[in-house]
Parts: sequence; structure tokens; C-alpha cells
Amino acid sequence: MQPRVRNALIFLLTLGLLGVFLRSVNVADVWGETRRANPWPLLLAIAVTGVTYAIRALRWQYLLAPIGPTRFGTAFRTTVIGFAATFLLPARAGEVIRPYLLARREGLNATAAFATIILERLFDLITVLLLFAWFVLTAAPDAVSGDPALFARVKLGGLAAAGVALAGAAVLFTLAGHPERMGRMALRIERVLPARLAQIVARFVETFAQGLAVMRQPRRMLIALALSVPLWLAIAAGIWLTSQAFHITFPFPASFLVTTLLAVGVAVPTPGAVGGFHLAYQIAAEVFFAAPADRAVGAAIVLHAISFVPVTLLGIYFMAREGLTLSGARRMAEEGRQDPEASATPPVGHQAEGRAR
Repeated sequence: MQPRVRNALIFLLTLGLLGVFLRSVNVADVWGETRRANPWPLLLAIAVTGVTYAIRALRWQYLLAPIGPTRFGTAFRTTVIGFAATFLLPARAGEVIRPYLLARREGLNATAAFATIILERLFDLITVLLLFAWFVLTAAPDAVSGDPALFARVKLGGLAAAGVALAGAAVLFTLAGHPERMGRMALRIERVLPARLAQIVARFVETFAQGLAVMRQPRRMLIALALSVPLWLAIAAGIWLTSQAFHITFPFPASFLVTTLLAVGVAVPTPGAVGGFHLAYQIAAEVFFAAPADRAVGAAIVLHAISFVPVTLLGIYFMAREGLTLSGARRMAEEGRQDPEASATPPVGHQAEGRAR
């Protein structure tokens, strides 16, 4: 798809989601609810959200270790830059920029580094769904408001999704165990593709599998999985604190339900999850916790700001230190999708500069 067409579709999708989000509220009433929010839980939510990026960087180091050594500072800076780019640019550019910028700074294989991002997402999915499954299995009958039949369907769907996530992890374990076999399997594509193209695909698949090498190191993988728990507990805490600030009250474990719905909203490919994030929180607050519409909308807007604005400002600062402009980040993302190694291979002098930092 042409970039202009893709961007136009994303823009229209964003407008549509925001239209649904704001369809039945009064802006003055939303502002009134926001002014009445308790500032102290919001400040604590900002601090807790900041901690999540440090945990992400530490976890990423464990996933990257089989590929090569990395420094925490570099992992943290590139993580923040990646999330800032995702907020500012379309098509989840940050998820491409982040591994290739780190690969360029640390002299790693870019394709293998990108594979660790896929593994991160799998760990995130498993953790979110397992926390959700724990909530729905242990929740008291009065833990949520609204239609009990709807919650029963959500409960069933969550448990099924958790099973699918665990099955996906088992498949990745199997495939990552022998990256050279994956390469040989990909070579069979020669039957339907020109030999040169098939060899390129095979080399990419094998290198990608090498990025999953941490799955063959149980200790590192278990640590990475273990770090996913405090990461998502901290994210849930930020959601719970913001909700409490707006007097949308529910027990802390119920925040796992909100987190799961937000994960669906964030998956919608709009810049900074605008629209999808807001609508997902609004649905959770109104349907399951009987929050008034104006209050739910105000809380969604503030929670989105807490989740994205501080990291975006810090990311812009780190980008400036790296000499990376927004247009340069966009080009890096586009090149990374087309030719990973080219986008991650700087001049020799630039590599030396990156090591010096």
C-alpha cells in the first residue's frame, strides 16, 4: 500500500474512533470532571508510568544478551525514543526504529534485534492475559457492575485467549530451538520463488530465529518473563490510580480487565493509539464500572496523556541528543521495513561514536 493512502486511511480511522468516543458527552462537563480529579493519585501515576520504561529496558537487555552485550543506558534511551516515535509517527514506526537504532549503537544484527521486539510482545500478551485470567477466576460477584452475562462472555473469551497465547509461546519455543532448520525450511521456497529471492528469505528467517536465542537459555528467558509481571502490575497501577483520581472506583485486580481492553485499543494502528485507547477505556469504565460518560471520557483523556506525553517529551530530548530528527526517524522506519541491515549499519566513525557514548 502506498504511504499516502495508508496515512489517509489511518487519519480517517482516528477521526472515526474519536467521533465515537466523544459522541455523547458535553465538553464543559468533561472539563468539570477533570478539574474535580484528585491530583495526588495522578502524580503518583506519572511516576509509576515512568518506572515501566526502566523495567522495559532491563527486560530487553536480557532478551538481547544472546545476540551481544548492550548497555542499560542505550537500551533505555532507544526504548523511550521508540515509544515517542510511535506516538508521533504513523504505522507504529517506533517498533521499527527502536531495534535498529539500538543495533546501530551497539553493533548488533538488526534483524535479530527486531526479533526480540516480537518476543517482547509475546511476553506482554502472555502476561496481560494471564493477569486477566487470574482476575476473572478470582473476582467476587460484585467486582464489576453492569450486565453479568456480558462479563461471563468476557471471562470466557479471556481464558480462551490466554490458552492461545500459551500455545503461541510453545510454537516459538519449538521454532527457536533450531534456527538453522528454519533457514533450511525456508529454502524450500525455491520451488515457488526465484532461487536468489528464496535464499534472501531463508537468510532472513534464520537470522530472525537467532534473535529468539534467549528462548534456548532458560534462566534469561525466565528472568525476562518474571520482569514482565512487575512491568504490567505497574501499568495496571497507573490505570487504577488515574481511575481513582476521577472517582471511578474498583478493586486493584479489576484493573487487569481495563488493561486487557486497553491492550486491544492500543493495537488499533493509529498514531499514539489516539482513539482506540480512549474508546477502550471509556467502554471499560462505563460498561463494567458504571462510570458516567463525562467522567469516563475525562479519565480516558488524562490517562492517555499520562501514558504518552511524558515519554514523548523525553523521547524528543533523546532524539535531539542522538542527532535524530522526526523526518530522519520516519526515513529510518521506512528503510528498516524495506532493508533492515541497511538502516542499522552506520558509517564506521558513527559506530565508534555510538560506542563512546
